[in-house]
Amino acid sequence: MSETDFSRRLRLTCPADFQHVFQQACKSTSPEFTVLAVANQQTYPRLGLAIAKKHIRQAVDRNRIKRLIRESFRHNQTLLSGLDIVVLARKGVDNTSNEIITGALNKHWKVLNQRCKES
Repeated sequence: MSETDFSRRLRLTCPADFQHVFQQACKSTSPEFTVLAVANQQTYPRLGLAIAKKHIRQAVDRNRIKRLIRESFRHNQTLLSGLDIVVLARKGVDNTSNEIITGALNKHWKVLNQRCKES
């Protein structure tokens, strides 16, 4: 599996997968995102996105944020192996620069790696 790979198996696709993460999650929060994670039984991480139209009105902004999250996830796959992750965007993240969003996500990945792998 390469670092640029983002195949279907690396995504949370069904509602039951999301529900499992919401019920038993380790949490990491920042002004930009709330990131939830739970250990899975695989050797690879899986990502789910919950980017609410209520918080980010413009489709172009939602798509930019999703693209940045997926890109950051792809680059940190090895660090996140064995986790199911859901990223929730918070209000106002659409006014944040790409550099700040990427930096915030990198911090979240490190925190989740420490917290969720211990439990």
